[in-house]
Amino acid sequence: MKTHSHTASLVWLAALLWSLCAAFPALAQVRTLPDFTELVEQVGPSVVNIRTMAKISRSSPLGPEYDQDMFEFFRHFGLPVPALPRPSPRQGPQRRQDEEQPRGVGSGFIISADGVIMTNAHVIDDADEVYVTLPDKREFKARVVGADKRTDVAVVKIDASGLPAVRIGDVGRLKVGEWVMAIGSPFGLDNTVTAGIVSAKQRDTGDYLPFIQTDVAINPGNSGGPLINMRGEVVGINSQIYSRSGGSMGISFSIPIDEAMRVSDQLRQHGRVSRGRMGVQIDQVSKDVAESAGLGKPQGALVRSVEEDSPADKAGVEAGDIILRFDGKPVDKASDLPRLVGGTKPGTRSTVTVFRRGTTRDLRVTIAEAESDKGSSRPSDRPRSSKGSNAAEKWGLEVSELTDAQKQELRIKGGVMIDAATDAAAQAGLREGDVILAINNTSVSNVREFDAAMVKAQASRPLPVFFRRGNWAQYTVIRPAR
Repeated sequence: MKTHSHTASLVWLAALLWSLCAAFPALAQVRTLPDFTELVEQVGPSVVNIRTMAKISRSSPLGPEYDQDMFEFFRHFGLPVPALPRPSPRQGPQRRQDEEQPRGVGSGFIISADGVIMTNAHVIDDADEVYVTLPDKREFKARVVGADKRTDVAVVKIDASGLPAVRIGDVGRLKVGEWVMAIGSPFGLDNTVTAGIVSAKQRDTGDYLPFIQTDVAINPGNSGGPLINMRGEVVGINSQIYSRSGGSMGISFSIPIDEAMRVSDQLRQHGRVSRGRMGVQIDQVSKDVAESAGLGKPQGALVRSVEEDSPADKAGVEAGDIILRFDGKPVDKASDLPRLVGGTKPGTRSTVTVFRRGTTRDLRVTIAEAESDKGSSRPSDRPRSSKGSNAAEKWGLEVSELTDAQKQELRIKGGVMIDAATDAAAQAGLREGDVILAINNTSVSNVREFDAAMVKAQASRPLPVFFRRGNWAQYTVIRPAR
C-alpha cells in the first residue's frame, strides 16, 4: 500500500513539474547549460593559427673571420673581444646576416574554400612573413591581400582548395544575453575554446566601428578569431579586450561581422578600402548644448568646423549645425555620423538633415573620398574698439567688431570678438579671443546687433550663446548669478 502511494506521489510530482515547464518556458531553459561540443566540431576546422615573422639584419663586428655566434659567446660571458686587424679591401665589407624572428601570434578563420582567411589588421601589421597553420597541422605561407587599420580587418590568402569555410551570421538577430563562443590561439595555444554571453551591442569605444561586447575570455593570440553564435555562425571578429593586467577581465570586444565583410569585400576587390567623407569636425551634443540650441534633448552630431571647399562646405553646412539624420538614417550620437558617411560610396549625392537656429533643414551633399583632415587656426589681430553695451558687461562680456580679414580667415559673415570674459561669462567657459555668432539662437553680425540681443536678454534666465574658438564652433549657456 505504501509502495503504491509513493509511486502515485512521484507521478503527481512529475506531472506538476511538466505542467510548470509548459506554463513557464523559462524554467525549461535553465534545466541544462548549453552544449558547445557540436559547435566546436562544426566551426573548429575553419579556425586557423596565424604567426608572423620579422626579418632582422645583423652584421658581425668581428669581420668575416668570426661569425655572430662567437661574438655572442664573448659578450655573454663578459670576456674581452679579441682585437683584430681591420679587414683589407680584398676581404670586402663586414658580413650581414638576415634572420627571421617571431613577431607575434594570432588567429583567423576561413571565409572561402579557396583559402581566403579573415583576421585582424594588427595581427599582421609590420610582418615580413605570414604563416597559417590549419587545425590538421598543415602550414602555408600566406599572401596579404589587404589590411584596413581603421577597422582592424585584414584578409590573407593561402594556396589551398576544398577548405571548410565558416557560415556568416546576421548581427541584427544577435541579442544581449545570448550565448556565444570563441575559438582561437590565446598565448599560442591552438584551438582553444571559450564561451560566455553578449554583454552589450553597439558599444562605442572611440573606434570607427560599434563593437559587440562579451564576457568571453579573450587573451593575446585570440585576436582575429571568430565569435560564434549558437547556430554555428560567425557574428564577429575578436579584436580587443579591456584589461589592467594584459589578460582577460571579462570585458571583450568583437568587430561585427557584417561590417567586417563589407571591408573584406573591398580589400579582395581593390586591395584597399574607399570611404566617404564630408569634411566636418564634429562633437557630441551634450545636455547643455541641446538646451542652448533649443533642441529639446541631446542627440545628433554638433558641427565644430567645416573644411573649406569640402563637400559639406559646398552643401551649405555651417559650424554650429547639429546633424540629426544622414540619408534618412538617425544620428543619435556623434560617432554614428562617420560610420554612416564612411560607408557611403564616394560620389553619392546624400541628404543631410541639420538643426540650425531652431529650425530643421535638408541639405544635399556630394560625398567625396576620405582624406586626412586639415588643422585648425586661430583668429589674430583683434581690434580694441567699439566695445559692447552695459547690458553685456552685466553678463561679464566685453566685445568688439571683427575686421574683414578676420571674417575672411574664419570664413564667417559676421560676429563679435570677445575682448574680456569675467564673472558669469568666464564660468560658462567663454574667454578672450572667442567670436560670438548668436545670442538666444539669434545671429549677431556686429556689435550693434549684439547689443540689441543683450538688451532683450532676461537677467533671471540662462543665456544661450553660440561662439567660435579658432575653427571650432560650440554652444554654451551663461547662467545668471543666484
